[in-house]
Amino acid sequence: MLIRRAADIRPSEITPESVFHGRRALLRAAGFAGAAALLAPALRADEIPGRYRRLGTLRSSPLSVRETPNRFEDITTYNNFYEFGLDKGDPAANSARFRPRPWTVTVEGEAEVVGRYTYEDIIRPHPLEERISRLRCVEAWSMVVPWVGFPLRDLLKRFRPTSKARFVAFETVVRPEEMPGQKGRTLDWPYVEGLTIAEAMHPLALMVVGVYGVELPAQNGAPLRLVVPWKYGFKSIKSIVRIRFMETRPPTTWSLAAPDEYGFYANVNPRVDHPRWSQATERRIGSALFSPKQPTLPFNGYAAQVAALYEGLDLVRNF
Repeated sequence: MLIRRAADIRPSEITPESVFHGRRALLRAAGFAGAAALLAPALRADEIPGRYRRLGTLRSSPLSVRETPNRFEDITTYNNFYEFGLDKGDPAANSARFRPRPWTVTVEGEAEVVGRYTYEDIIRPHPLEERISRLRCVEAWSMVVPWVGFPLRDLLKRFRPTSKARFVAFETVVRPEEMPGQKGRTLDWPYVEGLTIAEAMHPLALMVVGVYGVELPAQNGAPLRLVVPWKYGFKSIKSIVRIRFMETRPPTTWSLAAPDEYGFYANVNPRVDHPRWSQATERRIGSALFSPKQPTLPFNGYAAQVAALYEGLDLVRNF
């Protein structure tokens, strides 16, 4: 079994009742984007360890959801990142040796501008925004995360993809000396993922460099990762070192490893169960251990924005 169901979710501290109701009052009084601006700073004051570098002034995103983010501790200690190990705590425990600087990304394929670019080359032209997004894992657990990044499409447009570029593939770094999970054969390394060009150009697709206003921790995919919030979390590839524009659909790690369980599209769909568990409900990490599960929403609650991408596509056969 490669991806396993989260059977015993760790309980976390509960937000004090007075703080909870105070935040709710702010949300009721604020607009969609305003809620993000008000909510995130209130959660930061004493939760972020000092070793993380802050990213400076960030724009509030109009695409943020109006939900309370998970605690920084939840987001950084409950992770799937098999390059560092199979258990949820392994990425945080085993990533101390990982070095996200210096960093380069190779861009190739069906584009007019290709080459090798530093991390600074990648992010310098783009204003950073804070965007609170839902994250739904294929294992039926979820979070709400205040990511920091910029629209993926703004980056991809810089490389001027040609008319042949119908897909975009991404690849994770291979460094077994720093990523001990890569010393085993759990998966074929490097980890690879892909999107259609229309998906990659959608405003919700985010290139992420941070979380909670600080640089992205290693266990969360430093220094560059994707967030594609209407898809299951394994589509949001971490520690990206290669971007390839392709005419044909790229192979992806999980669709190769278990094609009967993990498809190329991997859109969140409560009506299409995983062969080994239901996808109709989910457990929000950080909630009480025995609290009721909540219903999973089509496209993780982003149907109004993204459903048109799949008009005419059978989302049961193309799971």
